[in-house]
Amino acid sequence: MSGDTMRDRIMEAARLTVQDLGYSGLSFRDLAKTVGIKSASIHYYFPTKGALVEAIVRRYIDRYERYLDEVLNDATDRTTVMRRYTDVFRDTLLNGNRMCLAGMLAAERNDLPAEVRTEVVRWGEMNERWIARVLAPGEGDAPEEIRRRAKAIFAAVSGAQMIAHGRDEVAHYTDVIAAYRESGLIP
Repeated sequence: MSGDTMRDRIMEAARLTVQDLGYSGLSFRDLAKTVGIKSASIHYYFPTKGALVEAIVRRYIDRYERYLDEVLNDATDRTTVMRRYTDVFRDTLLNGNRMCLAGMLAAERNDLPAEVRTEVVRWGEMNERWIARVLAPGEGDAPEEIRRRAKAIFAAVSGAQMIAHGRDEVAHYTDVIAAYRESGLIP
């Protein structure tokens, strides 16, 4: 097996673990069993747990940002765009009641190494910028009121996912998002 393939397997297994159990639930020993190597071998690819989690969050954000750009380019109206956005969070819950990777890590902020905290902040900022682009297309830098609304939408969607995760109840997420739409918060 090539180094890149094993690296990818380690990263994917780590991502799924962190989305389910958080940063503190990730151990190199358990991860090694999952991917079928010795735990010392993981250190060949990632010298520290922080380096591994930083790499998976960076890849997660980069992939997600590309997906969001595709959504924005493909959709015809902002209601459809925002529905696809909120569906991603719901779909994550449907995948074993997992949380958004960065959202799960944000809850453990004080236990994270600085490089992981930086990526978690980047995740939030990227989402807020993207939502602002949806709310005010073609405006370049969105006005302050749009940026505040984008922050509120991101916090609301993330919070709805976190509560639904805690309840192990995807229907709760769906109901809350519907209420946000009815109230006008989310287009």
